[in-house]
Amino acid sequence: MKQLIVISFAIILTLTSFTFNNGGKLPSATVKNLDGTSINSNTFSNDGKPMIISFWATWCKPCKKELDAINEEYAELQKETGVKLIAISIDDARSSGKVVTDVKSKGWTYEVYIDENQDFKRAMNVNNVPHTFLIDGKGEIVWSHNSYAEGDEEILFENVKKLVKGEKISH
Repeated sequence: MKQLIVISFAIILTLTSFTFNNGGKLPSATVKNLDGTSINSNTFSNDGKPMIISFWATWCKPCKKELDAINEEYAELQKETGVKLIAISIDDARSSGKVVTDVKSKGWTYEVYIDENQDFKRAMNVNNVPHTFLIDGKGEIVWSHNSYAEGDEEILFENVKKLVKGEKISH
């Protein structure tokens, strides 16, 4: 039984690694901006520069800690690398009203979208939040990270800088 679990885990890990490290493109799903306008996720772009897509929720304390930590260095990182951060709230219709309040109170300057039906979340294989993806200038997923611990944002920043320099990114 243990051997079956280990083999299953290895297969899942390999498939996940293959999907995200070998050019997985952003899937198509409808999300809403903070004004309620619907936007398709496959239109997310940054003029050939990298993007960070971070899935979060208003009820998720580690999510907010991660986005706050990124926010502290975001302006400088954006100036240095041209990176754009897109925060995707997975709050449903009952709690999505809190998203605007949280964004304003935190002073986040990112693009923020709401995935009330969680279609984008499912399309990106996000099982829990926070879940962060790094997208290269061609729109391909090159790195992902699930959960948050203090200092994880530094790894993300280093990966953004490596990506801009054309260096290989490691997990």
